[in-house]
Order: sequence, then structure tokens, then C-alpha cells
Amino acid sequence: MDKKLLLALMLIFSAFKMTSQPKGYVAVTNVAEFRQKMSEAAAKTNSVKSDFTQEKNLTVLDEKIVSKGIFRFKKQKKVRMEYTSPFKYLFIINGEKVTIRDSQKSTSFSARSNKLFTVINNVIIDCIQGTALDNKDFTSTVYKNDKNYLLVLKPVKKELREYFNEINVSLDIKDLSVSKIDMIEPSGDNTVILFQNKEINATIPDAEFTID
Repeated sequence: MDKKLLLALMLIFSAFKMTSQPKGYVAVTNVAEFRQKMSEAAAKTNSVKSDFTQEKNLTVLDEKIVSKGIFRFKKQKKVRMEYTSPFKYLFIINGEKVTIRDSQKSTSFSARSNKLFTVINNVIIDCIQGTALDNKDFTSTVYKNDKNYLLVLKPVKKELREYFNEINVSLDIKDLSVSKIDMIEPSGDNTVILFQNKEINATIPDAEFTID
């Protein structure tokens, strides 16, 4: 093999190895121990209240599309994302039932009928319930720094790879609560959800997960 070509290949693979680990993070070598910590933290978490900021980054636009709202989670499989700015929009998961309400109407359907909703639903709930590493739809790698654990989830099935290149989930190192979810699409677009002002085990009425 030509020496210049060999050198070029070595540089390419070296660069790939350097960029495969997220900047500022180190790999968690004892994943079993981390899994146990995550499971223990999840067992103590019955509900979560927080504000959230959602940022949609499109390659065709210079500016981010920013939305804000209120997030609620309650065992078992109850999620409420209420968008309050720049428009009002309500997204509720209650078990296998998904309900969406905008300014004009409400629509309900089974989470199983829409693969994209199912994936996003499972990622959020799995992270809160400590089962993210057990999701067979993804391969997972765990990293950490002084402030966060980072779960890098890569879809296994072709149908999921049509939606996502990977999903990165940041967990607060103090209590392993979800602080950020970054969903990266094949196009290069991504959606980031930041969870702020979190309250763990706050009282949340079941009525918050239904729409009359």
C-alpha cells in the first residue's frame, strides 16, 4: 500500500476515534454499577414537575425555533407536555393513550399506532424510570463529566434510523434526573429539550393527564 495513502487512512481513523467520545466526557467503564444507580434513583421517583425549553435547529434556517412550557411525569406512564409559548399546545400520554390538543380541537389515539410517538414516549419514560439501557430499540453508551451522565442511544432498526441518527440524554449526576434530551436526525436537524426548575416527587393530580 502507498505510504501516503496508509498515512491518510491512519489519520482518518485516528480522528474518528477522537471524535467518537463526546467532548468533555469520559466513558463509564462500570456500566452495571451505573445501571444499578439509575434503577435505585428511579425507584425513588414517583413524579416530576419541571419547566422545559424546546429548541428546534433546522439546517435551512439560521435561527432556532424555540418553544417553552410545563412538563409533568407520574408513574405509571403518565406524561404531560404543555406548550405555553409561542403558541399553546398540549401533549399527554396516559398509558398507551396519546392525546393532543391545539387551539381548535383534541385528538386521541394509541401510542402504538405511531412509531415516532412510541419512541419519544419510551425514551422519556425509560430515562425517568431507570430502564433506558434495557430498550432493545437502541444500543447505548454511557459517559460522564463533573455535572452529568450522558447516554448516547443509537437506533438499531432501519425504520428508527429514518427518524434519528442518535438520541443523547443528559442526567444530572446528583440525582440522575433528566436534564436534557437531544434528538439528532439524519438530515442534521435536531431537537433539544431542556428541563429546568425540577421538582421530584411533587404532588400531581391524575386529572392533569386527562382532557375532558
